[in-house]
Amino acid sequence: MARGLAVLGMFAAHTVPPGWLYTLVSGRSSALFAVLAGVSIALLSGGTEPHTGRRRTLSAVRIAVRAVVLFVLGLVLTSMQVPAMVILTFYGVLFVLAIPLLPLRATWLAVLAAVLAVVTPLVSFLIRSDIPIPNRLGYTPDLADFTSIEGVAEAFRAIVLTGAYPVLTWIPFLLAGMALGRLGPLGRKEPLVALGIGLALLGYGVSWLALYVFGGLERIVGLYRGKFPPRVVEELLASNLGTVPTEDPVYLLTAGAHSGTPFEIIGATGVALTVIGLCLFAERSRTTLFPLAAVGALALTCYVGHLLVLRAFGPGGLARLIGGHSYGLWLVLAVGALLCAALWRRFLGRGPLEWALHRLSALTGRVIVRGNPTSAENSTSE
Repeated sequence: MARGLAVLGMFAAHTVPPGWLYTLVSGRSSALFAVLAGVSIALLSGGTEPHTGRRRTLSAVRIAVRAVVLFVLGLVLTSMQVPAMVILTFYGVLFVLAIPLLPLRATWLAVLAAVLAVVTPLVSFLIRSDIPIPNRLGYTPDLADFTSIEGVAEAFRAIVLTGAYPVLTWIPFLLAGMALGRLGPLGRKEPLVALGIGLALLGYGVSWLALYVFGGLERIVGLYRGKFPPRVVEELLASNLGTVPTEDPVYLLTAGAHSGTPFEIIGATGVALTVIGLCLFAERSRTTLFPLAAVGALALTCYVGHLLVLRAFGPGGLARLIGGHSYGLWLVLAVGALLCAALWRRFLGRGPLEWALHRLSALTGRVIVRGNPTSAENSTSE
């Protein structure tokens, strides 16, 4: 169900106008999806007992295949000029980065996530401050980038450092999810919700104090004096395109959506854990919430599908009839996804993209592992 909420949240982030719903879901829905991706990777690679030997190799291959498919699919969607910043390419790279970490247990993954949540935003800020890097705000690579050396270099910069979802500052979300998946049955709902609320208060609360009590916002407003009034500056800080400006370290005190600051990462992780915990409380209502769970089970299909719908109809079609970016447009997409996913899940099982991804990764894993003598030898010692 949490994955279903993440998908519907991303629908909203791509369709609704600025307002309470956009503020609620922007950045947080994609962060929730990244945390849940980490949970899936942990479960795929052994859960509480990380796989070893041949089974670890098989898990690594399956994750790598999924990474490649997501990476290419993201490039294709971006090349089609869908009206959204496509996250799949970045997710693909995150999956690859997770492979060397498969042997780690929950404690180490949690510690690593906590450290990187603080360190990687600082590293990103320093690199972007000291090295002249073309920073195309909100950039997501497409297939054309891989037709030249310059394009590949630009794609690499965007994926790692300057793009819409730079993996340098998104890896903590994945690691937090992997740590959660390594903890075992996600039945400890109360501690999970408490931890999530605590992290959310820490991230967003400390940022608010730094900005509104200790003068951080006043300093940022001063940087825009003569360009924008204070109210506009606050609106600019509320939503970013993957990174914060490097003119002044004070920007690292903000926690706006897609800012990639320590406070945003900690706060968004807390929201993700809270949502996951609350969804566990709702397990008893699984029948009633089946459509939402179905959207989560068909997350990739629904995500790609809504982008294709928006691309196909465009501003002259469905969006125009319902009023462009509007709550009505989101409602049509959300209800459509809930109905279609529920029917597909009930009568056909796995979604089409999920089925293809599962079959391809499972088949590739079996072929590679069978042909790897070292893996076969390791499997006998498990």
